[in-house]
Amino acid sequence: MEAMKTEITMPPMLTTDATQTTAIPLPKTAPARSYWSMVLHQLLRDPMAMISALILLLFIGAAIFAPWLAPADPYKTSMLQRLMPIGTEHHWLGTDELGRDMVTRLMVGGRISLLMGVVPVLAAFLIGTTIGLFAGYVGGRVNMLTMRSLDVFYAFPSVLLAVAIAGVLGPGISNSLIALTLVFVPQVVRVAESVTTQVRNLDYIEAARMSGASAFSIIRVHVLGNVLGPVFVYATGLLSVSMILGSGLSFLGLGVKPPEPEWGLMLNTLRSAIFINPMVAAVPGAMIFLTSIAFNLLADGVRSAMDIRQ
Repeated sequence: MEAMKTEITMPPMLTTDATQTTAIPLPKTAPARSYWSMVLHQLLRDPMAMISALILLLFIGAAIFAPWLAPADPYKTSMLQRLMPIGTEHHWLGTDELGRDMVTRLMVGGRISLLMGVVPVLAAFLIGTTIGLFAGYVGGRVNMLTMRSLDVFYAFPSVLLAVAIAGVLGPGISNSLIALTLVFVPQVVRVAESVTTQVRNLDYIEAARMSGASAFSIIRVHVLGNVLGPVFVYATGLLSVSMILGSGLSFLGLGVKPPEPEWGLMLNTLRSAIFINPMVAAVPGAMIFLTSIAFNLLADGVRSAMDIRQ
């Protein structure tokens, strides 16, 4: 019997080169977003904050471009056209007690009213944060003396304190701005001092001290970033309060002087016309109400957006 020969075919052997490596592709990850980009993202998703921001931008734009957009002269009087109703031709929101166009005076007056709302808060933010940082970081008797001195301002309500300071200084825009700034500075100082007191004893602050860093460097690099957020959120809530108090000072005759248009002063001069044309007399008050509500809702949106848990 003839032996059968079988040929076994081996599969080709795989050879590998030790010098060649195969890279394994990694899944792409989204780049890390910064804190402020997340705050902006959250703020853009808040419909009430966006509507409030649009209203404020509309009022601010009308106030800035009032000299070019105003349909009439804000100081031109006409006794034949006094207290015209809303919807009158060439006077969309009527006229005031001296026949001046209400739309024009509201646009021009918005410049002063918005100024009275923003400038005191901005000044108090800068001054109060500086004092609060210093008192909170130094501590001890300096802190106690500073905070006890500012506690005197808390013995009076904000409205009464603003009226008292403005009454001493006298009527005028500059004096009103100074009075409102003095009202808000103690409040901002308290917030800044409280946050600074909590931060100054943290481990990384102690490590910076042990490394030989100066107090100014520690405050500027390590403390300031933690303090600005809470103080900024608190300051945004003061914008509506500042605007209402500023309009109130003008309403009482302690702010802007006639014939300058300002919403609080316009509300005062139109008091006598409330039984003749109540709709026109209520327009400046409606502007103050809308603006203060918009400031409040925007401040709430900023506060919620900055409260991010990482």
